[in-house]
Parts: sequence; C-alpha cells; structure tokens
Amino acid sequence: MHFTRSRKAFDYLTTILTVLIPLTLSAQTSSTGTIRAVRIAEPIHIDGDLNKPVWREALPISNFKQSEPKEGEEPSEKTAVAILYDTHNIYFGVWCFDSEADKLSAKQMNRDFDWQSDDDIEIMISPFNDNRNGYLFVTNPKGAMADSWLGGDGGRYNTNWNGVWDVRVTRDEKGWYAEFVIPFSTLKFKREEIQTWSVNFERNIRRKNEQVRWQGWSRQYGIDNITQSGKLEGLHNIKQKERLELTPYVTTGLEWVDGKAKGSLKAGGEVNYDISPTLKLNFTLNTDFAQVESDRREVNLSRFSIYYPEKRQFFLEGSTYFDMSVSSARLFYSRRIGIEGESIIPILGGGRLFGKINKTSIGIMTLQTAASNETDWANSSVIRVKQDIFEESQVGFITTQKFSNGYYSSMYGTDFTYNTSKFMGDKNLMAGFSGAITLENRRDQNISNRDNATYHVFLFYPNDIWSFNAGFNSIQENFKPALGFINRSDFKRLYSKLEYKPRFKKMPDYIRSFSFKFYDLEYYINDKTGITETISAEIRPFGINFKNGDYFGVNYKYHQDNPHEDFRLIEGVVIPKGQYNDNNFSAEFHSFDGRVVNAGVEYERGSFYTGSRSNIEMYLNLSINRHLSIGLDWSRNNLDLPEGYFKVNDIGGRINYALNPRLNSSLFAQWNNEHNEVLLNWRINWIPKIGSFFYFVVNQNIDTSNKSIKFTRTTVLAKLIWRFAV
Repeated sequence: MHFTRSRKAFDYLTTILTVLIPLTLSAQTSSTGTIRAVRIAEPIHIDGDLNKPVWREALPISNFKQSEPKEGEEPSEKTAVAILYDTHNIYFGVWCFDSEADKLSAKQMNRDFDWQSDDDIEIMISPFNDNRNGYLFVTNPKGAMADSWLGGDGGRYNTNWNGVWDVRVTRDEKGWYAEFVIPFSTLKFKREEIQTWSVNFERNIRRKNEQVRWQGWSRQYGIDNITQSGKLEGLHNIKQKERLELTPYVTTGLEWVDGKAKGSLKAGGEVNYDISPTLKLNFTLNTDFAQVESDRREVNLSRFSIYYPEKRQFFLEGSTYFDMSVSSARLFYSRRIGIEGESIIPILGGGRLFGKINKTSIGIMTLQTAASNETDWANSSVIRVKQDIFEESQVGFITTQKFSNGYYSSMYGTDFTYNTSKFMGDKNLMAGFSGAITLENRRDQNISNRDNATYHVFLFYPNDIWSFNAGFNSIQENFKPALGFINRSDFKRLYSKLEYKPRFKKMPDYIRSFSFKFYDLEYYINDKTGITETISAEIRPFGINFKNGDYFGVNYKYHQDNPHEDFRLIEGVVIPKGQYNDNNFSAEFHSFDGRVVNAGVEYERGSFYTGSRSNIEMYLNLSINRHLSIGLDWSRNNLDLPEGYFKVNDIGGRINYALNPRLNSSLFAQWNNEHNEVLLNWRINWIPKIGSFFYFVVNQNIDTSNKSIKFTRTTVLAKLIWRFAV
C-alpha cells in the first residue's frame, strides 16, 4: 500500500512537469543594459585613486536601482562604475558615494572575508556569456578581498576559488572608491577577436540594509543570476599573458605524540597549463594539505553518518566541473581521496583537465594514493561532462572509477536540468531528472550488482514571495559509490515544501517581510518491503524579517522514525528498534550580522526516541576593530532517557586578526564532552605576492577525560607555496 501511494505521488509530479515545462517556452525577455570598456595604451598602477587622468577616458554607468528595501526605487546613495582595459588586464573603477561616510561598515580585512556583513561592492563577470557560469570579485571600504566561482545561474558558489587579481581602496568625506585589476589570464573566455561578456554590479550599504544593483534588481534574483546581468562591450584583441604556472611548495615541521618527537620535510607542487583560454591542464606531485584547518568534530545524535565539507584547496578549485548529486547522494565526494576516517593517506600525484569548450563543460581527474597503515594503494578517477542546451538548461554525464589491491568499483550517472528565469514572465523554475548505478568487484568476495541504482525527479519554484519544491527519489540497497557519499540507502523518498514570504503594503516601518512555511514534508519507505521508515513534517506558523536585518521565527516539527535495528546514540545509550513519534517546538532569533556585535539563539524542546530532549544553541560575534574579530558558540543537548539524564555540551571559539588584507592570523578552539578533547588550531597566512602563500600552523590536541588535562599531540609546521608564471 505504501508503494502504491508513492507511485501515485510520482505520477502526479510527472504530470506537473509535463504541464509546466512547455509554459516556460513562451516567457518574454527583458531589455539588457550595456557598459562599454575603453582601451588604454599602458597598464595602470592601481592605488585606489580614481582621479588619475586615465580614468577621465572611461565611460561610467550609474543607473543603479534598489533591490532592498524598496524594490525598483532610486538608491539613497549614488554609485558609478567604469571599465578600462589593455592587452592583458581589465580594470574596474567604482565610485561609492556616501552622505555619511563616517558611518561606513567595514569590520574585516582578511582574504576571503565574509562580505555579507560589511559595506561592499561586488563585480560579477561572465566571460563565457552563456547564462550559466561566472566569477564574483568583492571588496569593502578597507580593501579586503574575496572572490568566488559562480555556476548554475544562481545558488552555486565556490568561494574557495582563488583568482589572481588585486584591488586598492581610498576614502574621503564623500564616500569610498575601489580600483580593481584582473588579468585576463585569471579568466576563461572564448578565443574571439571581439568579445561580449555578461557583467553586473551590486553595492550593499549595511547600516541602511540597502542593496542596489545595476541590472536584475528584482528581488526574484541575485547578482549570481547571470541571466539577469548586463553586457560588457568594447573588448577586442585581448590576450592571456601567462599560460604556464608553476606552484612548488616546501613544508617542514615537528610533531610530538605522547612525548615523542618526529620531524618532517616535504616538497612537491603543481603545474598548470592553459591549453586554451577556457581549458586548463593541471598536474600535481606529492600533494600536501598540511595547512588546512582541522574539521570541527560534531556530536551525532542520529543514526546516520555526518557529512563533512571539503576544505583542501586542490579539490576546491574547479570543483564545480566535477560535482553531481542525485538528491542527497553525492556521486563524487573528494574527501574519499586522501582521507580515511581521521587518518591522512599520502597522495603521490595525478592530473586534472577542466574547463569549457564552446557549450561543453569538462572535468577529468585521476589521482594515485599510496598504501598507508592498513589502507591499500588506490587509483581514483572521475569524468564529468555537461552540455548546455536551450537558454539556461543542461544535460550531463559522470563516471567514477576506483582501483585498489584486488578491488574495483565504478559508478555511472546522468542528469538533465531544465532551468528558466522567465517562467510566467520573470519567475524562476527548475525541473529535471538524475540517476546513477554502481558496480563492484572484489577478488576474494562475491558481490551482488543488483539493486544498485539511485534516481531523482524534481520540480523547484524558488522565488521571492512563493517558494515551492517537490520531488521523488530512491537509493537502492546496493548503491555504493566508492568515491561518493550517502548516509542512507534502501529507501524511496517523497518530499515537498511550500513557503510564503509576503511583503504587505501596510506594514509597520520596522518590518520588512513575514515568513510562513506551510509545510516541509519528507516521507521515506523501505525500498523492498514498502514499510514506512521515516516521516518528517515541519511548519513555520510565524516568522518575521525586520527592516534592521533581525529575524525571529517559531517552528513545529513532527518526526516519526522506525529503525529496523538497534543503534548507538551516545556512549551508554542504545536506542532499540521500533517506531518512535516525536513532537518538537522551536524558536529562534538572529540579529543582523552587519553590526559590530551580533548574536543568535535557537531553542528546541520535545520528545526524543525513548525520552525527551531540549536543545539550545547560541553564538556571539564581536568586531573589536577593523583588525580584530572574535566569535563564540555554544550548544547544549539535555537528554532525559531511561538510561539516565545526559548533558551534551559543545563549545567553540575563533579569533581572527588581520594586520592588512595580505597578512592575517586565526585561532580556532573546540571542545565537547562526548569526545573529551580540546582541538586548537592557530594559523598565520601571509600573501607575499598574489598567487603565493606562506603558512605557519600549530595544532594542539588536549585530552580532558578523567577530569585532567593531557597534551596528547602537538604539531608545528611551516609551508611556503610560490607562484611562477610564464
């Protein structure tokens, strides 16, 4: 009976897709603004001074409109942008006028700063002009730098992409001014004599919670919606100056474990070659990630494994060319390479090819890891291909292969996504399908390659006032991607969510919008038996977004879980198999993060398996001055179970100090009473020149069990990465 219901839901969703997709084909397009770049004879020495004679040759634009708080109205402060270029570089000049320049919000100076809390100017460039991919460059009134790769026309940010570019900022009583230089070798573009690119500009004035944008200023969109950008014209005969890049590194350090010291010295590096302006070849040797910050340990109060995000720069660069998911199943999870539990597996080397050829995106990677302890050597490879179709849509293919000692695993997947930003004129709509299968072979075992598939069909309507999604997916019992991540299998899942965020005309001045979640439903059934495994239903009867950026909301959640076997929750607690029906109420408040002091608190209480649980989470962020910021967080779970009353505490803190945008340090600390261990990580990051890095790192593990303090592992290391470009 359960399967029949799921099948009916699947048929209903398919009908919706069939009806809605043709409707999008008749959507109208809107006019597009144009900015023209002016060619100059000599490179500019950037210093933030836009009064230099060369900028008088530029053709600035200033026709910005508000996105927030008053959609479509004139900005309260004037913004202007102009573009110059020479053979090898493009330059952006930005005038951010401000009638109260002494009230600018700029608390950060570090590289890759969190630009959501500062006054900023954001520049989006899409040299492909394909409505899909682009780059984002951001600075604030202190000259901090952040950048990101954009994909999928909205919602896909790779903030760990680090381009080679620079910016300088000046200020006076009339506002602040930014001067950018971006070498063409940082960008990927078609090899054409005359270029037409997509561009857009956004400015945020945090004290007013005001956001202005040049194009696509409707609240339906963000600067990452490349389809809503303007056009950059005037570029001709541009070249990438540097096609070959060498980045060797050397790492040295000492490690003390239980009083025993061990030294290390390691060298390696990467070679990057631009086959074309849109296609990059990369080789890596003796790959090292010693400078990467340690994972934060999570206390797992569920029966499913926890997903940890990738932090290693090698895998983060160009990651959008390799990503593919089938709903919650990640088909390529790069942490499967070089990491085994909490152990590091040496990566001997490998190669990558990624980029775009006309309308085809390509990602090919192969890496060889060494044998380590009880882990065998392995060769891991992935191939991902995506083809642009229609105006904003794509179809793709992926395969992963892992070879080891007597073991072989492969995965094959495909996906299709129909995407439009013009549904019913100006609404966003996504619909599509994805699926994959896995195959395994072990020399000493018989493995079944049946029931080894996953699939997902979905419909998303992500818009400002109304937001809706629905889908159906399944992960069969023997779907086991060796280079992927799943935390649950042997199920069919039906899900849907409907949210409403109205902005009424007659609202008090201090309210921006309301937020209501009518339902957020997930329904899991066992793939073979059709028996219900999990039902999750959540509603938000009330949420309010204040004009000053604060948020308050209350939620109710019903959760039914039917574990078919006993599982360990925390030490000393085992949850028996059976059916559990939990009801939980929660409330949350978050203050605007653009303030010097911002904080948040969430409280939840209700039934929990064999007993009850209350949970509180709090955080506090302090911006002492433009150099120093402090963040603290604390969570506590109180579990009242038949085995007893348990308190699970997790405390974390971070101190960031930036001397300037190219020299900063951070101290991270974490402790919870489940692991009874303090993790300390102190890092100094210096950028001696753009593209080169020096790290000094100290990691300290402290055992706090048995009500004592014991230093168990201390690591001190230094790493230098130097960029040579030819």
